[in-house]
Amino acid sequence: MWNAARFAASSLTRSTRRFSTAIPGPCIVHKRGADILHDPWFNKDTGFPLTERDRLGLRGLLPPRVISFEQQYARFMESYRSLEKNTKGQPEGVVALAKWRILNRLHDRNETLYYRVLIDNIQDFAPVIYTPTVGLVCQNYSGLFRRPRGMYFSAKDKGEMMSMIYNWPAHQVDMIVLTDGSRILGLGDLGVQGIGIPIGKLDMYVAAAGINPQRILPVMLDVGTNNQKLLEDRLYLGLRQRRLEGEEYISIVDEFMEAVHTRWPKAIVQFEDFQMKWAFETLQRYRKRFCTFNDDIQGTAGVALAGLLGAVRAQGRPLADFVKQKIVVVGAGSAGLGVLNMAVQAVARMAGNGEAAAKYHFFLIDKDGLVTKERKNLDPMAAPFAKEPGAIDGLREGASLVEVVKKVKPHVLLGLSGVGGVFSQEVDTFSIAFGYILQPPYHLK
Repeated sequence: MWNAARFAASSLTRSTRRFSTAIPGPCIVHKRGADILHDPWFNKDTGFPLTERDRLGLRGLLPPRVISFEQQYARFMESYRSLEKNTKGQPEGVVALAKWRILNRLHDRNETLYYRVLIDNIQDFAPVIYTPTVGLVCQNYSGLFRRPRGMYFSAKDKGEMMSMIYNWPAHQVDMIVLTDGSRILGLGDLGVQGIGIPIGKLDMYVAAAGINPQRILPVMLDVGTNNQKLLEDRLYLGLRQRRLEGEEYISIVDEFMEAVHTRWPKAIVQFEDFQMKWAFETLQRYRKRFCTFNDDIQGTAGVALAGLLGAVRAQGRPLADFVKQKIVVVGAGSAGLGVLNMAVQAVARMAGNGEAAAKYHFFLIDKDGLVTKERKNLDPMAAPFAKEPGAIDGLREGASLVEVVKKVKPHVLLGLSGVGGVFSQEVDTFSIAFGYILQPPYHLK
């Protein structure tokens, strides 16, 4: 008998590489009858041959005709294409949710077929299971909820997390994606509804990276929400309280991390979509004790730095030229500051100078303009990148992006802000005149 993990491995090993996710031999099932049909890990719908139906107590619980896995695959794809055809002309959001629902229903009943469909059609389905559709799903998750997926740890579970972690049926977990729902994409605080992000991201890891789907765990850490609309929503599934702060908050995260490490000491814990103050705090707090990283800070930064270095090479210039480039970063959130940190470290190492000298070539702009040390209530995370007053003649605190571009003439513009309209026509026109190409999200010379 096959299952999702076995298929995910075998389908990927059709290339020249071998993956550790392979499960040799047949899969032993310790269930019988309707319990198998209700378990998406083992359910094959009408694909059970008659011999298996007899052995597993399924005869009579399914229609008599045996429909192969390939036929089920073709039937699903036909239904999906039919859905696309029938929803033409309808609002984009309605179509996106309809596509998500049909994939989610397949995920609920047959994991093997779901991941096969996902792996074979990743280009088409990635925007459905993750961005941009996942944002819409999170906004409506309480109404869309049908079947639990992942685990939920809340402030009400304090003192119980060590026992709760053993409620997860998988004996081994390699990858955990964790969110507290405080900053979901550019949508802000969505509370417990942010669980859609870990679910979607882990499905992407399975389909695109070959991670064993039986060894992943999406987690929601519900410490309340400050979204008044959700608190008043009768369908909202999370705690109806304001978000915990300070020591109360960090004690919840501490307990969860200890519980995870106790059961799965080698599991990777990825922090996803935490508001900036907690994103940096938790990264510094746990990075030397547990196997963990923050995707918004480190993941985005890694991709951006690779793009910056690649752009230098693409121009036929030596990588050493990277240290001479002036770079303007628009956006002082966790992504913008994460990119700045990593880029400054790279310049410092390549140039052999300290980070203080490397920062001279970097300029940080947020929704209030150029960040300088004259700013009142300067965020501690942004403070290391704030310019000294008068460092650039003619640029003051809060200078606009247009003013900075005209005065600095940067080699690179990086757009990492959720604020709309920052890259105006005036910025585009001026930049093109100086040979820049502005193309969100990364703006490279």
